Amino acid sequence: MMLVKATVALAASLPPTLFAEAAVHGHPGAASTTTTTSSVGSGALVADSFTNPVLWEDLADLDIFRVDDAWYYSASTMHYSPGAPILRSYDLVNWEYIGHSVPTLEWGSKYSLAGSERAYVKGIWASTMRYRASNKMWYWLGCIESGKTYIYTAPEVTGPWKLASTLNTCFYDAGLLIDDDDTMYVAYGNTRLSVAQLSPDGLSIIKTQQVYSSPGNIGTLEGSRMYKYNGQYYILTTKPANAEYVLKASSPFGTYSIKVLANSLSPPAAGGGNPHQGGIVDTPNGDWYYMAFEDAYPGGRIPVLAPITWGSDGFPVLTTSSGRWGVTYPMPMPAHPLPPLIGTDSFPGTALNHQWEWNHNPDATKFNVSDGLALKTATVTTDLYAARNTLTHRIHGPISTTTIIMDTTNMADGDRAGLALFRDQSAWIGVLNDAGTLKVGMVNSVTMDLSWRTTNTGSTAAAAAVTKGMIYLRCNVNINPGSGRTGTFSYSTDGTNFKTLGTAFTLTTDWHYFIGYRWGIFNYATKALGGSVTISSFTQEVS
Repeated sequence: MMLVKATVALAASLPPTLFAEAAVHGHPGAASTTTTTSSVGSGALVADSFTNPVLWEDLADLDIFRVDDAWYYSASTMHYSPGAPILRSYDLVNWEYIGHSVPTLEWGSKYSLAGSERAYVKGIWASTMRYRASNKMWYWLGCIESGKTYIYTAPEVTGPWKLASTLNTCFYDAGLLIDDDDTMYVAYGNTRLSVAQLSPDGLSIIKTQQVYSSPGNIGTLEGSRMYKYNGQYYILTTKPANAEYVLKASSPFGTYSIKVLANSLSPPAAGGGNPHQGGIVDTPNGDWYYMAFEDAYPGGRIPVLAPITWGSDGFPVLTTSSGRWGVTYPMPMPAHPLPPLIGTDSFPGTALNHQWEWNHNPDATKFNVSDGLALKTATVTTDLYAARNTLTHRIHGPISTTTIIMDTTNMADGDRAGLALFRDQSAWIGVLNDAGTLKVGMVNSVTMDLSWRTTNTGSTAAAAAVTKGMIYLRCNVNINPGSGRTGTFSYSTDGTNFKTLGTAFTLTTDWHYFIGYRWGIFNYATKALGGSVTISSFTQEVS
């Protein structure tokens, strides 16, 4: 735990429950400050300094922008649904999930795990989002599978979002700019970078033109973000996965000059990759910041924040600390605490909160939220990766312990239900019903190959007899960057006495799946549909 010097004013300024929970769960994984309590999930609690990463969750390919006194953050989700989460902050450090730009992945039946089809590592890659004041509309656009570009719009940032246009041009790794005269431009491409001018409604293309070709001494460039500052046009672009370059021109179509912004900087989270990609954003006070991400597998790609200034040549200059990306910086704005991103979700009301995303599109007839989560079996399979309605949640680093309470009363013969460390190499703890005899088992070696075909449906490393009813399933996992990180599973029938089950599971750090490990809550049938489980709560704590 990170200990800091708290203030009476801080305690007085927060709701009692938030302050108390923050004090219990403060940790160095979320952005924190030099106070006695750091945030429980996101951000700083006093207005002096923050600690990177600002949010220890997998939120890659980020696009960040400001509307009045709030900042918004969009990220990649690939095959998870709904897609393109939207986060909001009032200080650039504390963040909350408020929705998704893509309600359903509408690009073919494989996105719903139909038959033997699957869409792992397809879907939403680096995309872009902006607010257009002239028509009070929010825009999200992204290229899917290097084919068509889809544009979604909404009258409010929280929705309803709908598909408004489909373009036959792929805006690969796109960055949207709404110019001072309301013209909309999109920077995009890989190594050969282009700029498109959109129609007045932003839903079609007027022209597109290549504006830059990366020379051999730089190599691959992608992840474009486009800006205008002091009458000049800028395109931020990434040399994966270690450097960020800036292109500058007096016209959106060039001619562009180039300069490095960050190159092979040591990361704030030790053991991770060099901060890169992301975007720049200003504050109402005129200060500027660069939000990048750090490859931090097995946990994924996590956002880090640093100030920038503007040099005499008109290019941005990153503020480093002893030649590296700083671990701490002064707060951009007075701290604006938000509800914690960890703690207990008891699935109140009738809808999931916005931190949850399904593995592929769910079958909406097979789950129900009503002060608890009821999961009916949606697929007959022996393969977790083929099972529909696995509900996922980002793991909050650096070390997380998650517990679900599950009622197995209505499980049917052949059903498998539980809690997974979900990625292309997975393990889980859950209840197995075989001919009415129940056991709790730890299953490992659930794997896919690099074509995302299942190579092993897993083997039971350990099991113990249980009876139908309430069971507590728990996993503790270390997602600090680096190899050899492990997760351990345990269970309880009374919520107090937990028994470790199986051996420690070693997480993979291979990057090809892109998305880091997630929590996965699942229920699938191996014989016939009809069974169900109810999850009464999901609790995540960090250290």
